[in-house]
Amino acid sequence: MPVLYNTGDWFTLGHGNTYRKIELYNMEWPPETDLENMIVCAAPYGGPMAIVKDFQKFVKVTGSTKPIIRIFTASGHLISSINWNSGNLLSMGWSECEELICVQDDGLVLIYDMFGVYQHTFSMGQEAKDTKVIDAKIFPSGSGTGVAVMTTNFRVFLVNSVKEPKNRQLPEMPKSIADPNCWDIVTEERNTFALVSREREIFKLQQGVSVCMPVNISMQNDYKSFLMMSVSFNQRDLALYTNSGHIWMGSSNLKTKYCEFDTGRTERPKQIEWCVDAENSKQSGALIVTYSSLLLIIGISGDSNVYTYDPAIFLIPEMDCVRVLTNGCHEVIQKIPKCVTNIFAINSQESSSFLFEAHKKYLEKSHQSDEYLCLIKDSLELAVSECIDAAGYEFDPETQKSLIRAAYFGKAFCSAHNPDKYNLMCRILRVLNSIRHAKVGIPLTIRQFNHLKPNVILDRLVFRKHYALAIQIAKHLKMPESRILEHWALHKVMYDKHDEEVARKIAEKFRNPIALGVSFCTIAKKAQETGRTKLAIMLLDQEPKASARVPLLLKLGENKKALLSATHSGDTDLVYMVLLQLKETTQLADFQMTVRSFPMAQNLFKKYCQQYNVSALKDIFTQEDDFASQAEFSLREGFAEMAGLETALSITANAYKKAHQDLEAELCEEGRKLIKQQKVFSEKHSKSFYGLSVHETIKQLLTLGDLKTAEKIRSEYKVPDRRFWWLRIQVLSDHYQWEELEKFSKIKKSPIGYEPFVEVCVKKQNIDEARKYLPKCREDKKVKWYIRAGLSKEAALAAFELKDLQNLYIIHMNASKTNDRQLINTVENYINQLSPKK
Repeated sequence: MPVLYNTGDWFTLGHGNTYRKIELYNMEWPPETDLENMIVCAAPYGGPMAIVKDFQKFVKVTGSTKPIIRIFTASGHLISSINWNSGNLLSMGWSECEELICVQDDGLVLIYDMFGVYQHTFSMGQEAKDTKVIDAKIFPSGSGTGVAVMTTNFRVFLVNSVKEPKNRQLPEMPKSIADPNCWDIVTEERNTFALVSREREIFKLQQGVSVCMPVNISMQNDYKSFLMMSVSFNQRDLALYTNSGHIWMGSSNLKTKYCEFDTGRTERPKQIEWCVDAENSKQSGALIVTYSSLLLIIGISGDSNVYTYDPAIFLIPEMDCVRVLTNGCHEVIQKIPKCVTNIFAINSQESSSFLFEAHKKYLEKSHQSDEYLCLIKDSLELAVSECIDAAGYEFDPETQKSLIRAAYFGKAFCSAHNPDKYNLMCRILRVLNSIRHAKVGIPLTIRQFNHLKPNVILDRLVFRKHYALAIQIAKHLKMPESRILEHWALHKVMYDKHDEEVARKIAEKFRNPIALGVSFCTIAKKAQETGRTKLAIMLLDQEPKASARVPLLLKLGENKKALLSATHSGDTDLVYMVLLQLKETTQLADFQMTVRSFPMAQNLFKKYCQQYNVSALKDIFTQEDDFASQAEFSLREGFAEMAGLETALSITANAYKKAHQDLEAELCEEGRKLIKQQKVFSEKHSKSFYGLSVHETIKQLLTLGDLKTAEKIRSEYKVPDRRFWWLRIQVLSDHYQWEELEKFSKIKKSPIGYEPFVEVCVKKQNIDEARKYLPKCREDKKVKWYIRAGLSKEAALAAFELKDLQNLYIIHMNASKTNDRQLINTVENYINQLSPKK
């Protein structure tokens, strides 16, 4: 069915190969810009364009004779200018990161960003510098963007990546009196080689191959030499233009020939570029040849089409099309995708075409809409999908709307349609239309958009300082905004000189920094690097993470703020970090005054000093008149060195008195007095008493037999009778002085009872001696100690007298184990007598 819709600029090159020409922008160049006298170098993927005067042409020059490189957007808006003050500019190109690469005839390669800011320089080698460069090629490689140069002696030097330049020399061609006519670079995966034409021969210069054999190109038409060659964007196709106006088209490996074409023209063309068919990667596209005012499009089948232009035509190859730049307009030539052809082609019988027409009739309120839908009810899903895909390939917003509305209309009649593809395409179209706008000037196709990925496009918008648009696109595509906001904030810091206003605006944008994934510290660090300390401090006040905020505050010299932030965070490691850095960078007096204002920090510093710097800790206690802490410190020192303990106790006692802690002071005095006495005892008895407690001192004296002195110490230090009796009993039993022990037990009534006497006798296995004290034991303990002494008969009698049935049962059980029948009978008799009679 015929559907005449936006097909006026369509043309065919052989069966099934339909192309179209679409206008992107009407160019409005600055008054002094005439492309006819210019060299134009444009970046792929809708990138910026670098324009400089062609000094090989004889034109009137006004102003400086030095080249001025002007950089424009694809829509013709001036971005920046570079006043070229270096050597002789030979060639220009763009890197994958949209950096301008300029090659000089001395082999130096200078790199600038699109705003004309110098980035870095590298050389193509000493030989290139000495012999001079006559031509250069900038090409895409597996490592990024590469540069190749040809010197005056026709040697080729290659760098595969401008980021990590490693210069390589390709093999030399065989000697000849003829000079090369043209050359180009081909990249196959990670392998890069040069194709060089000399008269009728083609040489393949490849690293690792020592001998370069010529490849003869067979052509039906006669020729003497190749004037130009062009490699396609995807590196698969090659075109060779001969001196006779014939073109050879084939594969870049020179093994396959597509066709020959006679242009019928004898003049040298301006430019040759391939228009790649991105939809079918195995099938080659078309070749576009430009002359001064003519554009010739040639299909691989030999068909062609011609357009006339005003002078100055420049071709910009892309991955799926070719852009055409002139003084008046910027256009794109591309092969029409199959889904678009299915819908808009004349007499198309495809389901998507019927769906588009059905929607059109529906808008006209015609009953024919239902008839068209009935025709495609079995392939409605496919029709909807093709309408969605076709909308992505269109540049005109009205055409996009028509196709999207047709898809929306059709999916309403699909029972189980998944709307994800439709929703995604609507989002992508809004993004594409926004970045294609003349103010932005990035005319991407949908294939280029999908190839670059949204995050790369956002980076490019941010670098161009389209922050608002980048943020809206990020929100629209549900992507993080953090990098955009940070870049915007860094730009504000660099160029806005009002500190309060900048800090306020950044704080407003970074309302929830943790959720957004942005950091005030990154921006504050940039402010500090640019010398804006006040702004950096204001930004750091907004940073919620103390671990990020504190180090930068220290770097800015805001010690008190850093210590305050660290203590408020409660992170002891962070506080220690601040303290140690302050200790190293500030004077001692200032450091101590600062720390005293923060109790937590001071306590942590004391703890640190206690382990690593004891003298500093003592100074702190002295400065603060902390007498209690001074006393504790002196006491610890005294115990660490026992030789100075007496002096330390005296100092400790005085410190406690100053702290009004009388009890502790008295204890220290007593301790000092004891140490003094122990020195005397040591000299008297020739045995060390030093460091013993009062209890151990008395025990030592008793052991040595100095009862009188032991009694004196006991009385002087108010040792309780119970403790002293225990000591006497233990010492006497340890030395087996049983008679002395008996005498001691009769001095007076024992304050601790007589069980300890029995216990030491049993312990020393002197049962006879224990018998002397067992009758004096308390009644409730007597049976227990008889049993422990192994006197079972006496224990049974004592239990019977005390009417203690429980202990009698215990004795009976023990007797049963030893099978002592006499004792068993005796105990049973006692039990029977004490048991209640029934």
